[in-house]
Amino acid sequence: MASAPVVLDGGMSNQLEAAGHDLSDALWSARLLTDCPEAVEAAHLAYFEAGASMAITASYQATYEGFARHGIDAARTTELLHASVRLGRAAARRARAAGVRRPLWVAASAGPYGAMLADGSEYRGRYGLSVAELERFHRPRLETLAAAGPDVLALETVPDTDEARALLRAVRGLGVPAWLSYSVDGTRTRAGQPLEEAFALAGASDEVFAVGVNCCTPQDADAAVALAARVTGKPVVVYPNSGERWDAAARDWCGPGSFSAQRVQGWVRDGARLVGGCCRVGPAEITAIAERVSAAG
Repeated sequence: MASAPVVLDGGMSNQLEAAGHDLSDALWSARLLTDCPEAVEAAHLAYFEAGASMAITASYQATYEGFARHGIDAARTTELLHASVRLGRAAARRARAAGVRRPLWVAASAGPYGAMLADGSEYRGRYGLSVAELERFHRPRLETLAAAGPDVLALETVPDTDEARALLRAVRGLGVPAWLSYSVDGTRTRAGQPLEEAFALAGASDEVFAVGVNCCTPQDADAAVALAARVTGKPVVVYPNSGERWDAAARDWCGPGSFSAQRVQGWVRDGARLVGGCCRVGPAEITAIAERVSAAG
């Protein structure tokens, strides 16, 4: 990051759906860890070949509680969480064998509590749980992911400051650096807290090496990057959605997208050092981002 911004991958779910996989159940992309791991590896490979240097694992929705609801015991869940990191490493090896020469890394994804509920509450927060209860939920999964040996932990799509506090406690002592990224609405978290307050929490954490936003509109990202850099003094991570809107009734995306690789140079100017895309941002957009990052450098 000191020499040039690191390009993250794009949306795991849309890449899997493009390959013909149904992600409509509660486990979402995490289901493929058990049903079709080769598809997950192929998705990582597609992004590495497109220009990404960092793969974010398919463990966003993978939790002990969530898998238990589908009859998967704790031992098997541990195996699947470890597998999520191994699949990223395997894709990196294949990319190198195919001629990719830049450094390639793997970030182990840990989504919010609401992702396990699969009811959209990850975009609202305020689950009615205490910070201590949320910490107890997150810590076992984070310990397992850290033991799998990722380069970093991606604490992502965090909707409120209570969950941020829980995650910051849960990563203490794990020995793996983490980034913390909020899902936001304008200059507030999804739960309505001021982003300045939310970013300040991460700024005080020694375990967190970067802070920022993901799974938001590109317009929301524009304002958040400079704010995160100013409040924390840390590198900023930014990977928004395409800008389309999810219609829950129709179960489909609608409206025009607003994602543009041209925004990248502004984000880099304002302090972004890890840049990629989230939902509905695919390999073509990652290639464009990589080209912009190279031009910015």
